[in-house]
Amino acid sequence: MNVSKIASLAAAVGTLFVSGSVFAQALVKVDGSSTVFPITEAVAEEFQKAKKGGVRVTVGISGTGGGFKKFCRGETDVSNASRPILDKEMADCKAAGIKYIELPVAFDALTVVMNPKNAFLKQLTVEELKKMWEPAAQTKITKWHDVNVAWPETGLKLFGPGADSGTFDYFTEAIVGKAKSSRGDFTASEDDNVLVQGVSRDAGGLGYFGFAYYIENKDKLKAVPIVNPKTGKAVEPSLETVISGEYQPLSRPIFIYVNAASVNKPEVKEFVEFYLKNASALTKEVKYVPLADADYTHALNNFAKKKTGTAFGGHSEVGVKVSDLLKRDPKE
Repeated sequence: MNVSKIASLAAAVGTLFVSGSVFAQALVKVDGSSTVFPITEAVAEEFQKAKKGGVRVTVGISGTGGGFKKFCRGETDVSNASRPILDKEMADCKAAGIKYIELPVAFDALTVVMNPKNAFLKQLTVEELKKMWEPAAQTKITKWHDVNVAWPETGLKLFGPGADSGTFDYFTEAIVGKAKSSRGDFTASEDDNVLVQGVSRDAGGLGYFGFAYYIENKDKLKAVPIVNPKTGKAVEPSLETVISGEYQPLSRPIFIYVNAASVNKPEVKEFVEFYLKNASALTKEVKYVPLADADYTHALNNFAKKKTGTAFGGHSEVGVKVSDLLKRDPKE
């Protein structure tokens, strides 16, 4: 082969390599909440099919807090979050020059689960849950009888999300009255499957996580009806009771946060638009509760306008309406 042909071949290979590199950059990076993961994973799968391999979406599970750490360092395009961004995370993003668009995508029924062998527990009040989980319970509330004298002396084994989890933040806010205020002597994990296994293997086990993980494992666990503080009625978590507003105070909106700079990348812009347009159907498919159609439309409009910031003041709110959130002037 002569020199000119070798040069031509090398140039062609170089062109292919460059094209391959460009193609490889069509990547959307997502990380964060394990609770939001099933929805985002379902959306990512359908989006990748629609793009016929032209875009790759990676979805990690670092927990809401862990996801925001990466997001505020500019390492991801989208952050899954099962609670709003907090003051420190807002400050971290601001210091790094990261602006973000906050988009609610669904509702979750945070579900309290018990071992199916538990025959005495019929329901739980917020007060009983607080007695189990508040910091003062550490090393003191160790048996079911310690919570309610009508219950047996069976050992109480608690399982819950770790401190990087938005589910942990929301649960402690709703039940104890202050985010992250919790006893520390429980089995903690960011992996909900670890919590499922723990409760399912211990007759005195009790834990909490997102509704979808309960539905996936309802052959191993039982959901505990929670007494609504306003009505006094014990309510089981379900799509219907979340939509009706009966399942309180453990119903909550869940979110994605989009790096505003990443929206300049066509693959990220298209992925988020696809997410909001298909969230209703895919949310139901993975056993979460969709927002109202008008809320998805409003979220799409906010995204199109690049409405940056958060509708919250750096902390969670219990019992908030998504339609009201979307109308607020966001803060950065």
